[in-house]
Amino acid sequence: MSQGDDESNPNPEQPDQHHPFREAGHTLADAAIEAEFETGHREETLEEARSGAIRRTVRATGGFVVIGIGVALLPLPGPGWVVIIVGLSMLPFAWAERTILTIRRNIPGVPDEGRVPLSTWIVMGTMVVVFSALAFFFGGAIGSWLGDLWTGIWE
Repeated sequence: MSQGDDESNPNPEQPDQHHPFREAGHTLADAAIEAEFETGHREETLEEARSGAIRRTVRATGGFVVIGIGVALLPLPGPGWVVIIVGLSMLPFAWAERTILTIRRNIPGVPDEGRVPLSTWIVMGTMVVVFSALAFFFGGAIGSWLGDLWTGIWE
């Protein structure tokens, strides 16, 4: 072969064969960018549409990975349902939002529309801050008191 020959195509008489998976990938990418222009609200250029499509793909992939971890945590000790809800909230799909609302409606103490009242968030936040401060400032004293109490029970 001379230096001017194209090394990527070993037989210059036959045209280079396109791979069906590569063509499908380009078609899928073009469709995703077109859908981003149609459904997105911030995309004005092709680069912004590509960035939005990539962002949605990363969110969807991360969401499904987190949901998988949550499903694994269901039989194991850990906050499985909380992790599943976090994974669902990462997904950029309407069905994921409806699923979160369905789960929240089935939690006792949450109103029918699925929204937790602001007063509940304030009480829970205050309790977290107070107990965290108590643990930080008095953790050693509380631990030794509980240890003494525990050994006193068994003596």
